[in-house]
Amino acid sequence: MTELRIRTAGPDDLDTVLAFWKSAAEGTSISDDRDGVERLLARDPEALILAERDGALVGTVIAGFDGWRCHLYRLAVDPERRRQGIGSALLAAADDRFVRLGGRRGDAMVLVRNETAQHAWRAAGYTPQEQWRRWVKPLTD
Repeated sequence: MTELRIRTAGPDDLDTVLAFWKSAAEGTSISDDRDGVERLLARDPEALILAERDGALVGTVIAGFDGWRCHLYRLAVDPERRRQGIGSALLAAADDRFVRLGGRRGDAMVLVRNETAQHAWRAAGYTPQEQWRRWVKPLTD
């Protein structure tokens, strides 16, 4: 098995990332389109972290920092390559980024029905905060 390469995404990666999320990510978000990811990279060029092996995209995570809190989104690993340390490597890269930026705590949104993801987040040292509930309001139609 060849070495895993971790790097930040660039504009040329967007189509590949969006296609990857359709097969490897659970659920969709209002921002899971080219415009949404372009805005992310324009605002924070190092937020989208990719894992590649043999030139193929095998994992992603968005490590967003707003200057106050560290948020993790779209941790996704190719279903055929799970349990090979890819998710752990992506989270380590995100943690390193957050520490460099002065972040103090990372948080992740995980679908209640996604038990596989819940296991992975627990294994990475994250715990659910049952006292919180996420409130959302779409800003566009």
